[in-house]
Amino acid sequence: MFVGVFQDDAKFVQKSEAMFTGIIETVGEVREIRQDRGNTHFFVRSSLSADLKIDQSLAHEGVCLTVTQVEAGGHWVTAIQETLRKSNLGKWTVGKSVNLERCMKADGRFDGHIVQGHVDTTAQVVAREERNGSWLFTFAVPTTELIVEKGSVCINGTSLTCFDVQAQAFSVAIIPYTYAHTTFGQLHVGDQVNLEFDILGKYVQKMMTR
Repeated sequence: MFVGVFQDDAKFVQKSEAMFTGIIETVGEVREIRQDRGNTHFFVRSSLSADLKIDQSLAHEGVCLTVTQVEAGGHWVTAIQETLRKSNLGKWTVGKSVNLERCMKADGRFDGHIVQGHVDTTAQVVAREERNGSWLFTFAVPTTELIVEKGSVCINGTSLTCFDVQAQAFSVAIIPYTYAHTTFGQLHVGDQVNLEFDILGKYVQKMMTR
């Protein structure tokens, strides 16, 4: 699938629609933030940055952003107003850690679930509890219409399984490895996270409303 995008306010190019799996590769750090009219530019340092190329798609906390520049062990990406409105990117500050995942290769292993990097809404951490070495997180959301018991959801770019789904809340369990190798270890009650619902559920909902 290909979509047209404008680049640098002048050039119209074709860009493939990226797909992710929700398996975080590494954690980067926001080192600089610049405002440019309605856009916000972020400079992120990570172990992946040196291998990136301009125009490459990379998920940052679950948000698919295009690499616009690579330099000095880091890379630049830009978020437009719609992205800032739908996600928590507008609240990022210098020093923030972010989950990173490159788009899936055509011959890659599908370890998570289909993730587009298109955040639907944000959720708020309302409970965080350690349970015998793992962690239980509960999130408040406007609605759980697209969240099903034991179904998949993407939180800050991480593919997770939902349980204890209520009308406006749900929980996930985080194993020690995920806790240590993603930004979940830095989440606290009151924090806002990016949420992407399962695309299959969104298609079913669309068909049912016709």
